[in-house]
Amino acid sequence: MNIKPLADRVLVKPAAAEEKTVGGIIIPDSAKEKPLKGEVIAVGNGSKDEQMVLKKGDEILYGKYSGTEIELDGMQYLIMRQSDVLAII
Repeated sequence: MNIKPLADRVLVKPAAAEEKTVGGIIIPDSAKEKPLKGEVIAVGNGSKDEQMVLKKGDEILYGKYSGTEIELDGMQYLIMRQSDVLAII
């Protein structure tokens, strides 16, 4: 993949949605919640006002409605601003 986010944006691969509950109940596709964590795949250079803190390979938590969904090479990704990231795990 050859994509480079611009400015303070990051490319994130969302974690897979849970297939089962802790008790072993299988969750149907219609009831699965969007995952709120993922792995940083690529980062921009930052902006003049904000230095990039995130780096490739970081595992992060982000807001429920953060980012824009895109599809590259048949895989789903999110592209979002660094400020949409809540924490590094």
